[in-house]
Amino acid sequence: MDNEIVKGMSSMLQVLTKQKRLKQWINEIQPISKKGRLATYIPQLGTANPDALGIVICPLDGDVLAEGNTSTPFTLQSISKVITLALALMDHGPDKVFSHVGMEPTGDPFNSIVKLEMMKPSKPLNPMINAGAIAVSSLIKGKNADEKFERILDLTRKLLNNPGITYSEDVYWSEWETGDRNRALAYFMRETKVIEGDVEEIVSLYFKHCSIEVTCFDLAQLGYVLANYGRNQRGEQLMPADVTRVVHSFMVTCGMYNGSGEFAIKVGIPAKSGVAGGILASVPQKMGIGVYGPALNEKGNSICGVLLLQKLSEAWNLSIF
Repeated sequence: MDNEIVKGMSSMLQVLTKQKRLKQWINEIQPISKKGRLATYIPQLGTANPDALGIVICPLDGDVLAEGNTSTPFTLQSISKVITLALALMDHGPDKVFSHVGMEPTGDPFNSIVKLEMMKPSKPLNPMINAGAIAVSSLIKGKNADEKFERILDLTRKLLNNPGITYSEDVYWSEWETGDRNRALAYFMRETKVIEGDVEEIVSLYFKHCSIEVTCFDLAQLGYVLANYGRNQRGEQLMPADVTRVVHSFMVTCGMYNGSGEFAIKVGIPAKSGVAGGILASVPQKMGIGVYGPALNEKGNSICGVLLLQKLSEAWNLSIF
């Protein structure tokens, strides 16, 4: 038998085996969603199906694997912080960005105001918490909030290889009506000169990019670009390699809220979660992964998504450590 045919059959068998394993893991883990909760403090997020669970894996060299609720739309929420950080770094460079936001992890909840009051200078500890992301949003170039959002949306569409990406107006208004804690963070930061400008415009921009709607396939594509140091599947350089290294570093140290340390030990994959249930994961030089499971654990991460990534990392030896 021709060697190429043998290789093709072997590759197909490996894909089928991996696909079968993914399905098995989802069936095992999905019932655990009952132990989680939806992010009902943003009312529109409370309408999600808490039992949903899906994963898409986009290897740099190999076939895409997908299993479960992979086409269900959900909003990026805090995963959008990865994109706005990248854009701010491309707009200004690291010195300017990190004069407004720090580089250190925090053990506090993602929406905490405590450290802002205690730290001197009073800038957010990192760009992956709400205060830090609001500060980063204020740095995006544009003559007004609409132009800034269009630039965020344009980069998002390119990174996700999906020109149809837009935002959910229902989720945006749900956040606008209930986002008093984020407003408090922003007003505090304006008082301490961390941000400048109209607070309501800045917060509106933050709510809007959190409301960008995606699927697991979109997240896996974003993970692919990060894993490939800024290049997409066509070889186009969408962001500088040094920006992807900064982003990966924050995903490891701060990407899973105040559960980042435990996730690094048990999973060891750069990842960023959002309270709509998404998890973006990126294994440098190997693959991008998109996970969706809206039932959250006590840290605000997808309870089933974390377990699914743990099984995947252990079985495929994906930890970067």
